[in-house]
Amino acid sequence: MDDAKRGIDTSVPHPARRYNYWLGGKDNFAADRESGDEFARRFPGVRIGVRANRAFLQRTVRFLAAERGIRQFLDIGTGLPTADNTHEVAQRVAPESRVVYVDNDPLVMTHARALLDSTPQGRTAYLEADLRNPGDILREAAETLDFGRPIAVLLVAVLHFIPGTGAARPLVRELLDAMPSGSYLSATHGTLEFSPPEYRKAHEELRAAGRSDAWLRGSDEFGAVFDGLELEEPGLVPVTEWRPDTDGPLPDRKDVAIIGAVGKKP
Repeated sequence: MDDAKRGIDTSVPHPARRYNYWLGGKDNFAADRESGDEFARRFPGVRIGVRANRAFLQRTVRFLAAERGIRQFLDIGTGLPTADNTHEVAQRVAPESRVVYVDNDPLVMTHARALLDSTPQGRTAYLEADLRNPGDILREAAETLDFGRPIAVLLVAVLHFIPGTGAARPLVRELLDAMPSGSYLSATHGTLEFSPPEYRKAHEELRAAGRSDAWLRGSDEFGAVFDGLELEEPGLVPVTEWRPDTDGPLPDRKDVAIIGAVGKKP
């Protein structure tokens, strides 16, 4: 089946494919690479940030599986498959882990179904759905996940594609309201709060020209999605500073430009 029949518009950049390009992947098109290169020219640290974000995802999944006993994961805005995907990290710790991947890009789902498999003891599933419709996600995820047991909701580098002040919080609330006590939220978000003035100006220009699909938030607004949750140490921080697995120097915050946290539902 060709791309058009699968609902894939290769002439318009998509966040998942642009992210794949920045990570060095090959599952992207000219429009994605052009958009990615423009961001990289204006924000030279963007590749540092996306790699740090990916590492945060892997660390938090490993932490939740190994140290908090979580065996179910709902990964929304999963992106294109790469090394050490959510189910691989979780099932390495606990082979019985179940993972539901969600993305709104048909290409992501095509690759996921072809490339991602599960351990015999566990299970993976793939939903083509949009974060802006949490009810659809919850209904379909219930075919794989047991909503009577704790679930980790992963919203890694996806909330900043929900535009509007305060617009992300109600979507997260709807997801978390459906989760039982003992569930977790792991989320990251692009930010300009550590950036020099020229970065802020550059992003304003990109948005005004319709060439940026990111709505960047500061710690106060992003932190509101964790209201009512018990944050794991060290709280809301740049993703490189959340339980780093290295004693070496960390990248500059302005290059990382992504903040994240992990919180438990009481």
